[in-house]
Amino acid sequence: MVLWLVSLAFATVAPASPGDIDVDVTTDGEAILVRVDCPVHASAAQAWEVLTDYDNMTHFLTHLEASHVEPIGPSRVRVYQKGVASSGPFRFAFENVREVEMVPLKIIRSRFVSGDLRASEFETELRLQDGELHILNRGRYVSNLLVPPLVGPMLIAAETRRQFVELREEIERRIANPPRSVARKD
Repeated sequence: MVLWLVSLAFATVAPASPGDIDVDVTTDGEAILVRVDCPVHASAAQAWEVLTDYDNMTHFLTHLEASHVEPIGPSRVRVYQKGVASSGPFRFAFENVREVEMVPLKIIRSRFVSGDLRASEFETELRLQDGELHILNRGRYVSNLLVPPLVGPMLIAAETRRQFVELREEIERRIANPPRSVARKD
């Protein structure tokens, strides 16, 4: 049975997306540790626009059913999101509220407030490396669900990679199709 699950996980992960998005998922006791390095051909402003567009994320992140933002300070917001994370035959519904602190064009810090997790803290950094922008995401969370030790991290990595592919595709789509400015009538 375990061999079948591992085979299924590899089959599910294998056709995932571009290999240049580095995703590492490990466990530390009950905690799930996630690290992502997603290169993107964009400016920090172009990437930032998508990464902080919480009210419109349901339009470009397929796992989200709802996403709303409420400002709570000059550089802080509260974000509500609901959706279904899936990889192959595995589906996990989620609903959570996070408090997000932003250092414009540089860092987004996210902390779990309420919902389907026990705890979560993540940091997303925009960093120029070798002339290319990298979206670096790292953090940890503790799930209320049992995460199988062998298969779980592989499935989480596949879903995480898919989400970053979708983020990068939205950044590239917006670069290729910038909004048109409306001419003023004086």
